[in-house]
Amino acid sequence: MQKRGFCIVFSVQFSVFRKGKNMFLDENFLLSTQTAQKLYHNCAAKQPIIDYHCHLEAREIYEDKRFANITDLWLGGDHYKWRLMRSFGIDEAFITGDAPAKEKFYKWIEALSTAIGNPLYEWSMLELKNYFGFEGTLSPEKAEEIWELCNRKLAQPDFSARALIVRSGVEVICTTDDPADDLRWHQKLKESDFPVKVLPSFRPDKALGIEKADYLDYLARLGDIHSFKKLKEVLENRLDFFVRCGCKLSDHGMAAIPFAPASQEEIERIFAARLQGQLPDELEKKQFQTALLLFLAEAYHRRGMVMQLHFGVVRDLCARVYAALGPDAGIDAIGNQISITDLAAFFDALDKQNALPKTIVYSLNPNDRQALMSVLGAFQTGEAKGKMQLGSAWWFNDHYEGMREQLSTFASLSHLACFVGMLTDSRSFLSYARHECFRRILCELIGAWVESGRYPDDDALLERIIGDICYRNAKKYFDFKS
Repeated sequence: MQKRGFCIVFSVQFSVFRKGKNMFLDENFLLSTQTAQKLYHNCAAKQPIIDYHCHLEAREIYEDKRFANITDLWLGGDHYKWRLMRSFGIDEAFITGDAPAKEKFYKWIEALSTAIGNPLYEWSMLELKNYFGFEGTLSPEKAEEIWELCNRKLAQPDFSARALIVRSGVEVICTTDDPADDLRWHQKLKESDFPVKVLPSFRPDKALGIEKADYLDYLARLGDIHSFKKLKEVLENRLDFFVRCGCKLSDHGMAAIPFAPASQEEIERIFAARLQGQLPDELEKKQFQTALLLFLAEAYHRRGMVMQLHFGVVRDLCARVYAALGPDAGIDAIGNQISITDLAAFFDALDKQNALPKTIVYSLNPNDRQALMSVLGAFQTGEAKGKMQLGSAWWFNDHYEGMREQLSTFASLSHLACFVGMLTDSRSFLSYARHECFRRILCELIGAWVESGRYPDDDALLERIIGDICYRNAKKYFDFKS
């Protein structure tokens, strides 16, 4: 009893000591156990980055874009930050309006400095530390100092787009590209001396958007299309071109994955009516999208590609902001449209034909995770480790609790050691700090499991698991050659 009592007192004293020390962004940030610290520093931190899903522009990488100032690099096009600034009550002129860049930056620092608990605070502070060497406390009073420091650094040669990517330890980048894109910048990059692979991903959302007002304009851009059969032929030709340019992944962003089978004759009728300007009803839209998705998934499987499915979003909720700024303006939200039954039927239709590709699903709604994991588990095969995967915590889930919950759900209902790990899903060249956050959270979670006795304290096994999740699994799963 005395020994037990001593341990309790020691534990409390140690806990108080830990709490009394400011550990924000120190070497053991987010790492509260010795096992977590060992795993992160000895293994996770050393792994290269494979950014298999992002929204960087290949042209900006090829042209080695320079940034006029930190506002240009940090705030341009980043609707995550726009939402936070609006929540703080900042006028739109200082967010997306025509206010001077320096004034926008000052407003951003004012909003960010008290954003306790928001992942943007941690990400941004990591970016300031890792890229610009700033380790002070963030406050409006420091805005001028940070503005001058960042802009002075941005004028240096090692702060161009390419230099930032190389400094971040990135090995592969997969951009997001429409089938109609000519991929000229990817081809130029392939022929250049840039050491990082920049590969296209096939994102045919517009080809599936038969209900959109501009659908016929898009078809004209895609090719001479006069039938559903011709649409499939054109898309398959474009897919072959993408594969020749190094494409390994497709990506789909939809509110939900439909499943409403129909005959080829019926699909041709729906498509012919749309070519004549007639909009489909809801059932016709689902039938068309089901047919085209099944066709595309089979095409991906034949080429050994990975299919990514993003869903669970409701978009453009605020008409006022949409009218002024258009899409991707920070006015989207979590939806509840997904039908688990439809998703399972979609997978089953492909599985029956031995045509189900390796698949990663991302739902914006965290309530979907367990149901999705149970569906994915029904379609695993020996084709690949973790053939059917729950994607990393995405968008509104991309924070401390969201990452831990995604990892825990994956581990509980599947095989976490097969997970392909983190991505940036970003338009920013500084977003690789998110990989550091993820890796620290991963090591913290696994470290806690080990120290609570849920898994052996075996360095070789643990470092294998961490290295696989952070790097090796993605390299093998997507078939990225060295």
